[in-house]
Amino acid sequence: MIQHEEKRTVKWFLLISYIILIGYDVFYYYIAPGTIVDSEPGFPGNPWVWGLIYLVLLIFIPVAYYLSKKKKDYLIKYVFILSYLSITTPIGIFSYIRNAELYSSGNIVEVFFILSLPIFLSTSFFWLVSIGVTVKYIITAIILNTSFLIMPIILMIILSGMSFFLLVRFQGYVRAVSNLYDKQLEGIVKGVIATLELKDPYTRGHSERVAKYALILANEVGKFTKEEQKSFYYACLLHDIGKVNIPDTILMKPGRLTNEEFEIIKSHPVVGAEAVKNVEGISNSIDVIRYHHERWDGKGYPEQLKGEEIPLLARVSTIADAFDAMTSSRSYREAMPVEEAYKRIIEGKGTQFDPVLVEKFKNVYPAWIKFHKNYPWTEKWELQREVDS
Repeated sequence: MIQHEEKRTVKWFLLISYIILIGYDVFYYYIAPGTIVDSEPGFPGNPWVWGLIYLVLLIFIPVAYYLSKKKKDYLIKYVFILSYLSITTPIGIFSYIRNAELYSSGNIVEVFFILSLPIFLSTSFFWLVSIGVTVKYIITAIILNTSFLIMPIILMIILSGMSFFLLVRFQGYVRAVSNLYDKQLEGIVKGVIATLELKDPYTRGHSERVAKYALILANEVGKFTKEEQKSFYYACLLHDIGKVNIPDTILMKPGRLTNEEFEIIKSHPVVGAEAVKNVEGISNSIDVIRYHHERWDGKGYPEQLKGEEIPLLARVSTIADAFDAMTSSRSYREAMPVEEAYKRIIEGKGTQFDPVLVEKFKNVYPAWIKFHKNYPWTEKWELQREVDS
């Protein structure tokens, strides 16, 4: 949902920016060139140089499309602003170098840039735009040796201050709503897991431990945003939720399962994924629930995915799930030593587990052992928030 909102916001930001930028130039330089200063219609200096601005704007469209397809919409606004400032600053200086007195103000699109900053809720983007636009006019004023740009500089500073105030207020509101939502989602997850563990007490704490192990390994991979980690963590907590659909006689059977019983067990990833697929905050990581029993060699279930066909976060959770399953007691066996579990994870490299992730697992193994030793195995567990809001 956040990614969708970012994409929609960026789209409208670019559309309005293009309309204002082109509309202002057409009006200011062609329709009514004498409204501010007495000048002839047309761009100052060489019009072909000004054409570079529109060439950059044209080239940026496929760049923005590419970034959007790569699900990097948050980068589009940064690339756009940096492109705009890097091309308009030298062209403006070059065009007015001989008639500095004509450069009395900036483009109205820059006012729009400043005033629209709060909608992105990004402090880093705020400083990039506000400082970038202000520095642009300071550099231009120094090079052109003109005092006419003092007013635009002061205006940008004042507008930046107003925009910053709104940004802080919006961020505060969003944090409050986000914290409330997280608490509600956390309560739901607690209730669901508690229900599952009443059904299968031998797995008490399993979901919590798997989520913790998986989050540590995901951080080691280093490819995921805070929001992705949060969604991933909740999905790991609910990775076995489909087992509520498994009869107790099968789920708690102390002996070996029959082929028919094992087929029923194998249905729990799909059942679990379907059960929570529309839950906001988890839906982006639903593949973790559906595919956490897939294998690298394609011999897993439910779809026999192979290699990188398996989503990366699902591959991460697979190692965490296997490690905790081996190091915790079940109705049909006792827990094995962590050293033996480590050995089996290594032996599963390239067959059951992603080879690259197994190497990452070696790095985080000490952290896993520390968590394993400190875990309150004999106490009733309570869910802790592992990802800060």
